[in-house]
Amino acid sequence: MAISIKNEQDIEKMRIAGKLASEVLDFITPYVKPGVTTGALDKLCHDYMVNIQKTIPAPLNYAPHGHVPYPKSICTSVNHQICHGVPGEKILKNGDIVNLDITVIKDGYHGDTSRMFYLGEPSIQARRLCEVTYECMWLGISIVKPGSTLGDIGYVIQTHAEKNGFSVVQEFCGHGIGKKFHEDPQVLHYGKSGTGLKLQTGMIFTIEPMINAGKRFIKQLGDGWTVVTKDHSLSAQFEHTVLVTPTGYEVLTLSEGSPQSPSLIMA
Repeated sequence: MAISIKNEQDIEKMRIAGKLASEVLDFITPYVKPGVTTGALDKLCHDYMVNIQKTIPAPLNYAPHGHVPYPKSICTSVNHQICHGVPGEKILKNGDIVNLDITVIKDGYHGDTSRMFYLGEPSIQARRLCEVTYECMWLGISIVKPGSTLGDIGYVIQTHAEKNGFSVVQEFCGHGIGKKFHEDPQVLHYGKSGTGLKLQTGMIFTIEPMINAGKRFIKQLGDGWTVVTKDHSLSAQFEHTVLVTPTGYEVLTLSEGSPQSPSLIMA
């Protein structure tokens, strides 16, 4: 496992890319309302990234080994879709929940973040799932400091999700990020404290738990990208890109419109 330790120049570029990714979510927020199609959200984000920010949408034509090229500029995962939902003709309706996952490239560096959105008034379960998932992400972030382990992050996320009656998707994880979209290490959202790689100052990776209201099991759809819950239960995800600092962590994907950290995190 070749872990990339970022220098000051890398870190400054990652701060810029991370903020820009978060600002795409700020921009699109007013448009996420009942009656809009996921394809329309994709086009709005694409045009904002390319024409206003002068960034490159990293997902567009992204083709890791064994995958067909991803055809859109953002991922839109609705209700029981866990991740990598492909925007299209689907019309969002009142009560839906949707994750918008944004990755931009600026000056060769990637910024990667996602948020959940409510369409109108979600069900009590949907709202609670999104709240707990957000707490899971921040609990994982709060563990980050030199000497902590990847297992520590996974443990606090899994413990909080399962304590609230939810389950953690295990087939997808956070990842190192920088000049490449996906680098080592893999950041699992489950595990045992005290195990796994020790964190070092200068590491940058995402924490992006996917939490299901039902069982953790998944199914991939025929488009080769969209992943859904096998039992059709709701799923939620939040994502930030995080830098390990000498004293703890810095979240690189914050912007003016970012939701505040939850009350259980002293930040």
